[in-house]
Amino acid sequence: MTRPYYLTTAIDYANGDPHLGHALEKVGADVIARWHRLCGTPVRFLMGMDEHGQKVFQAAAAAGSEPGPWTDRISERFEQVWHQLHCSHDDWMRTTQPRHARAVTALLERIRERSPDHLFEGEYEGLYCVGCEEFKQEGQLVDGRCGEHASTPLVPTRERNTFFRLSAWRDTILEAIEQGEFQVEPAIRRNEILSVLRSGLQDISISRSRLPWGIPFPGRDDETVYVWFDALINYLSGTGYPDAGWDALWPADLHVVGKGITRFHCIIWPAMLRAAELPLPRMVWAHGYVQWGGAKVSKSEGTSVSLDEAIARHGADPLRWFLMREVGFEADGDFSFERFDARYASDLADGLGNLASRTTAMLVKYRAGVVPAATAPTALDDAAAALTQEYVTAMSALDLRGGASALERLVSEADGYVSASAPWALAKAGDDDALDAVLAALGRTLLRLALMAAPFMPEKARVLWGALGQDGDPDGQWVRAERPEMAGVAVVKPENLFPKG
Repeated sequence: MTRPYYLTTAIDYANGDPHLGHALEKVGADVIARWHRLCGTPVRFLMGMDEHGQKVFQAAAAAGSEPGPWTDRISERFEQVWHQLHCSHDDWMRTTQPRHARAVTALLERIRERSPDHLFEGEYEGLYCVGCEEFKQEGQLVDGRCGEHASTPLVPTRERNTFFRLSAWRDTILEAIEQGEFQVEPAIRRNEILSVLRSGLQDISISRSRLPWGIPFPGRDDETVYVWFDALINYLSGTGYPDAGWDALWPADLHVVGKGITRFHCIIWPAMLRAAELPLPRMVWAHGYVQWGGAKVSKSEGTSVSLDEAIARHGADPLRWFLMREVGFEADGDFSFERFDARYASDLADGLGNLASRTTAMLVKYRAGVVPAATAPTALDDAAAALTQEYVTAMSALDLRGGASALERLVSEADGYVSASAPWALAKAGDDDALDAVLAALGRTLLRLALMAAPFMPEKARVLWGALGQDGDPDGQWVRAERPEMAGVAVVKPENLFPKG
């Protein structure tokens, strides 16, 4: 049996509602998962919630709730929104689950066994950012404040707790990245991490004086596992670690995270795994931020955009498309309802939706809904083959915006082909052979477009797939995009895929 492609997202803090910044990551990861399934690769896709730590405890208290009921409600809310956005995760990890606590304890005990000198007692004094749940070093401050949570005052804190000898793993991690064993992408994030590593690492505190909400530190009655050390281990918990068979999924193929947490995922996490003598994940992809009016979309900074409102605007699939095509999955990108409306109209309503409607309508009108048997390649087939290969190259490199662009350009090529070939004129002139060639090429192109759209807009793609006479769903059918056969297939005009107004 083929080993599943194991893909994870960052787990979100249970301290408020999901927003567009969360959605960019989850939709992007889902597009990647669906792309692999489309190619016939089995996928294990993990998402979830980070439910421990001071920030979550404070959020629950501010809402007049105990942490348990609070995190139950927040987890349900997040998962409901991801289902609304058609995220296809196979597992939902909550760090309050017993399976996760077992994995955290097991990994700490394994580090203690394999690298006993790398856990030690010490004292830390410094500025603590509750928003990040992290002690901040001088180089991480901007005008004396956290760069991620500028409105949240840093808290002077002094604690005696358990430390992890992170400094000892600098050269090991540096070598793993430089030699490609552990990939950090895109290049701008890799270069940032390499710069941090080359400047040297400090040992880190991995416990806190016993908080009322967290996983007890094994062997320490008065300490709780530091929330970030706890959270990172969720990727192992999702494999069933430490139970038999967990290594059938590990190492993870891809961790998708935001650029603000690369230090945890690209330095601390690999050091933890090396200390435990476990394999490193193959890749971390660190995406940029969704911005609203030039500021990062963030609950704590008060620049949140209502996901409910964004989904209601044009629907879940159009929002998925906008996030990948307009905002992108590498650098920061802006969200505005004006740009969303413009993309919806140009790319979807007047683009893919209009092409699907007019092509199937012509097939119904001129050929009783049956795609002609003309198989000789046309100029449209040549352009479609080139753009299909461009799509494959982009998607395989996690260039999701590039994949979306290839789809959009194929729609434009098909529109231009319709205008240039004028099927209505061929029908009027009685040129059946030429009309068959045009309609057959358009039928093949629509099949390609349905498959290309499937990772980005799964529900709309499924409707188009069915209208093109195809059974089931597109999973495992990507080969059809490279060698589309539609001769003799009965099609129907689909419902209005992207209605206006």
